[in-house]
Amino acid sequence: METLIPTINRLQEVFLTVGADIIQLPQIVVVGSQSSGKSSVLESLVGRDFLPRGSGIVTRRPLVLQLINVSPLKERLKVENGNVVKQNSKNSYPGVKAEEWGTFIHCKSQIFTDFQEICQEIVAETERSLGDNKGISPEPIYLKIFSPNVLNLTLVDLPGITKVPVGDQPEDIETQVQEMILSFISNPNSLILAVSPANSDLATSDALKLAREVDPDGRRTLLVVSKLDLMDAGTDALEVLLGRVIPVRLGIIGVVNRSQHDINTQKSLEDSMKDEQTFLQRHYPSLASRAGSRYLAKTLSKLLMHHIRDCLPELKTRVTVLSAQYQARLNGYGQPVEDHSATLLQIVTKFASDYCNTIEGTARHIQTTELCGGARICYIFHETFGRTLQSIDPLGGLTDLDILTAIRNATGPRPALFVPEVSFELLVKRQMKRLVEPSLRCVELVHEELQRIIQHCSSFSTQELLRFPKLHDSIVEVVTGLLRKRLPITNEMVHNLVAIELAYINTKHPDFTDAAQVSASVNSQQAEAVDGGKRWKNEKAAEEKTPATGFSSPSKGQAINLLDTALPVSRKLTSKEQRDCEVIQRLIKSYFLIVRKSIQDSVPKTVMHFLVNHVKEHLQSELVGQLYKQPLLHELLIESQDTAQQRTEVAQMLEALKKANNVISEIRETHLW
Repeated sequence: METLIPTINRLQEVFLTVGADIIQLPQIVVVGSQSSGKSSVLESLVGRDFLPRGSGIVTRRPLVLQLINVSPLKERLKVENGNVVKQNSKNSYPGVKAEEWGTFIHCKSQIFTDFQEICQEIVAETERSLGDNKGISPEPIYLKIFSPNVLNLTLVDLPGITKVPVGDQPEDIETQVQEMILSFISNPNSLILAVSPANSDLATSDALKLAREVDPDGRRTLLVVSKLDLMDAGTDALEVLLGRVIPVRLGIIGVVNRSQHDINTQKSLEDSMKDEQTFLQRHYPSLASRAGSRYLAKTLSKLLMHHIRDCLPELKTRVTVLSAQYQARLNGYGQPVEDHSATLLQIVTKFASDYCNTIEGTARHIQTTELCGGARICYIFHETFGRTLQSIDPLGGLTDLDILTAIRNATGPRPALFVPEVSFELLVKRQMKRLVEPSLRCVELVHEELQRIIQHCSSFSTQELLRFPKLHDSIVEVVTGLLRKRLPITNEMVHNLVAIELAYINTKHPDFTDAAQVSASVNSQQAEAVDGGKRWKNEKAAEEKTPATGFSSPSKGQAINLLDTALPVSRKLTSKEQRDCEVIQRLIKSYFLIVRKSIQDSVPKTVMHFLVNHVKEHLQSELVGQLYKQPLLHELLIESQDTAQQRTEVAQMLEALKKANNVISEIRETHLW
C-alpha cells in the first residue's frame, strides 16, 4: 500500500500538464483560520522551516505539497558507487548529493537544497502571479519535498480564513477565501485536516464549520488541536481530545506548535518535537502516544493510503470513461488535412448526400422537436397550401351587382334573352386569378425550407464543415445561389398553370354542370317560389278584404334615379335578374372547384419538378463545379482557430488520460491490502 501515495502524486503531475481538474484525486486539504498554527503543523510534518510567515494572509495561493520518502544519502551513494542504481529506480536520486531537497513543477530543472530558498521561491512565484498586493488566486503552486525523514503524503495548504480585509485586500476577501476552501474540500475524494487552536472555543471554529458544510457526517474530517501549551493555567484540552466536546469521525490529535521565540532563535524542529513529547507526557500522559506531530504524520499517511485504496476503483472507472469520451471527441475533429482534393470531394459529397437524405427522410439525424426537410415540404403541400385553397370561397368578393353589370356589359344595347356566356367567362376568370397568390406562397414556403435544410445539414450531419468555416460559407453560398436561380423559374411555371386555366374555359369538362340544367333548375325553383308568394298574397288580401295590387308605377323622382344609375344597389332585383344571378353563381362555383382541384394537384408537382428535384439532382455537380478548383482548395480547407485549438487540447487530455490509465494499471490488487 505504500506505493499508493506516490501513484497519486504521479497522477497529479500527469493532469497538471493539461491544466485540467476533471479527475478529483485523493489528497489532504489543510484548513484553518489565520494564526491557528496551520503553518507550524505543516512544517512539523516536513521537519523543516519552508513556509512564508508574516501578518495578514501569507498563503495567497494553494500550495500542493507532495512529501516523498527517500533513502538516506549514505545508502544512495553506496548503491551509486556500486553501479547498481538505475536512473528511474524507486527511491533513487543519484544526481542529488543532499539528504533533503525540494523541486517545483513550474521550474522542474532547478533543485533546492536550501529550504530558505524554497520559502523565497514560494513568495516569488506568488508575486509573479498576483503582484505584491494581498489578493488571492486559486491557481496552485506544486512543491515536492524529498527526505528520508518524511512519510509519503500529499497535502494542500490553503489561505487562512480571515474576517476583516487588511491593507489593499479586496472587501470580499472573506468570501473569496471561503469559496476557494469549499472548492477544494467539496472534492469527495479529499480528506479535510481542520486545524483549530486549543485556546479558542471549538464550537466557533471556522475550520470545523466549513468542513461540516461539505462533510456533515465527518467521514472525511480529522481535527488537529494546536497550541496545547498556550491554554490558561489550570485548564487542559483533555475532554476535547477525547472527543467528548465535539466528536470527529476520523479522530482528534493534539500538537504543540513552535513559539515565535523558537522560530526567531532558529530552534530546530527536531528539538521542538522532543519538547513536544515532553509536554505531552507531563500534561496528557494517557494520550501522549496518540498525540504530537510524529503521530499526526503517521495517522495522515495511513488515512490517505486507505482513502486512496477506497477511491481507486472509482478512479479507474472514471479514467476509462473519460478516455472513451475524449477519443470520440478527437475523432469528431478529424485528422489534419493532407490530401486537399480528396478531402474536399469527400465533404462535398457527404453534404450533398445528407441534404438529399433530409428531403427523402432517410437522414441519420432525425429531428424530434419539429418537422424538417421532406416532411415539412409535405406539410406545406397538403396542410398549409391545401387548407388555404379550400378556404377560398368560389364567390368571394363577387356581388350581385358585379354579376348583373357583367351580364349587361356582355349584351350591349340589346336586352338578353339568355344568360350570356361571355359574362360567365369574365367572372369565372376573375375568381380563378385568386388562386395565384396562395400558389406562389406555396413556392416561397418550400424555398424557405430548402434554405433551412442547409443549416440543418451543417449543424447535424457534416461535422467537417465546422472545421472549415470558409468551405462552410462557400457551400451555403452555392446552394443558396442554386435555389435562388430556380425560384423565378418555378414561380413562372406556377403563373403559367393559372394562365393555362385562364386561356380556355372548358365548359365541356365532364365535371362541369350543364348550363341548361342549371337554368332549368333555377327556373323551377323560382316558379315554385312565385306560386307560393301569390297564394300568400291572395290569402292576405282576402283576410283584409282588399284587392291585391300589382307593382305600382314609379314616381317621377324614382324614374330620375333609375336614369342616373344603371343598377341601383338598393333596388330590389326582378325575378329574371335573380334567376340570371343564381345561374351565373352556380356555374362559377362549379367551374372554380374544377380549377381549384387542378391547381391544388399541379402546383406541388410543379414545385417538386422545377425546384426540389432539380436541386437534388444537380446539387453535387453544382458544388463540385464551383468549389473543386485548384486555387481554392487550400483556402477553403483552412481550419478555424477554435477547432485546431480544441483538437490540440483534446489530444493532450487524451494523452494524459492514457498515461493516467497506465499509472493506475501498475497497481496490482495485491498492493491494495
